[in-house]
Amino acid sequence: MSERPSKSQPTWIDVKAKLASFDRIGLLGLVQDLYAAHKDNQTFLHARLGLSEDVLKPYKQTIERWLSPDVLRNQDTSVAKAKQAISNYKKAAGEPGGLAELMVFYCERASGFCYEFGNDDVNYLSALVRTFEQAFAIVITLPADSRDALLARLDRVRTTCHNLGYGVGDSMDDILVEYK
Repeated sequence: MSERPSKSQPTWIDVKAKLASFDRIGLLGLVQDLYAAHKDNQTFLHARLGLSEDVLKPYKQTIERWLSPDVLRNQDTSVAKAKQAISNYKKAAGEPGGLAELMVFYCERASGFCYEFGNDDVNYLSALVRTFEQAFAIVITLPADSRDALLARLDRVRTTCHNLGYGVGDSMDDILVEYK
């Protein structure tokens, strides 16, 4: 009888099967090793378990770095890396208020950078408009006490974006009309 060829990459099913054989101490040891292995794992666990005073801080720092880089140091922008921070938070905690805060923060940093330094990168500006729409869609579902402040911040972003050109502010106006 011939052996079944092995898969090239293990899957979650394979990992889950191995984890089932761990006792509590073994599982805690594995989590401890993962925690020590990489800062992203620490950030994930802090957010998932609500262990930090400000669980959004590391995600905001990443967004800030990639959307509003230090131009004097020739740092570049990366929409993908900034969006990844939001995605990572969503996987770790996914709390709607936190997600809305990160998206509004994203819009503020992107619009502020464009206003201050200019930016004609179509992908960057398109991502700003998409994130504005996603943020708006989440914000309007929040309770009034947190919703109103976030809506005011989004309105400031929209106003700033009217000064950018490329139809960014107009696109944001269209989003508001669509949701009203």
